[in-house]
Amino acid sequence: MSRPAEKPTSPDPETSVSEASGSEVTATARFVVSGLADPGLAPRVIELFAKRGLVPDDFHARAAKSRQVIEIRSSGMTPDDAAYIGRCLRQIVQVERVLVSREERIAEEG
Repeated sequence: MSRPAEKPTSPDPETSVSEASGSEVTATARFVVSGLADPGLAPRVIELFAKRGLVPDDFHARAAKSRQVIEIRSSGMTPDDAAYIGRCLRQIVQVERVLVSREERIAEEG
């Protein structure tokens, strides 16, 4: 009986090693959601993470007058997952703008 060919392993998309320094680079997805201030907006936003078993590293919501801005940082997400959640966030009725970016931090060897 033959075995299926093994796929070549690729480095974790969230963690890689900088060739120049030998330091580990960790990526974090960052979401900035802005829209109408509404009591249901924050729960709808966080629900998209909870449904996928993700606990954001950082979650801040602030409101001024009739506007609300929510900023979320979540490590351990692939770029495809971050883009998908960004598209889902844009479908929430009160949401007017979603920015999705990737932050990389270099861990110093020490």
